[in-house]
Amino acid sequence: MATTDDDAIATLNDLIETSRDGEQGFRTCAENTRTAELKAVFLEGAERCAGAVRELTEEVRRLGGKPENRGSVAGAAHRVWVDIKATLSGKDDAGILAECERGEDSALDEYRDALEEDLPESARALVQRQLEGVQENHDRIRELRDRYKRKG
Repeated sequence: MATTDDDAIATLNDLIETSRDGEQGFRTCAENTRTAELKAVFLEGAERCAGAVRELTEEVRRLGGKPENRGSVAGAAHRVWVDIKATLSGKDDAGILAECERGEDSALDEYRDALEEDLPESARALVQRQLEGVQENHDRIRELRDRYKRKG
């Protein structure tokens, strides 16, 4: 359990990395679909992730820390998004959505893990609210994946 602001800052910086990875993953998905509806959904997801980065960055600064300024090379979320980049070529929309859902699964895990830490109340409220947003993204992507799979 985190017990200091330094631990909370490290946890929030991990979420910054996760959110940057998500933003890049959504942008990659948007670039690889030919469907206007999905492009719009992916770009909206990228913007939500970018907004999460901004909020987390502000909270890290408020706690006296230095915000992470790039995505994670070693993080599980990054590996998922790298897999998306490597496998999107030639995939249909259902496949792109399935890869996107995998990225959102990873982000959900990261946010849930963060909430198990002993965060200051303001950070906890932020992480909880963002987790709800990640869950909404995940559910929307899953619903679209199922719909596009049936079309297939």
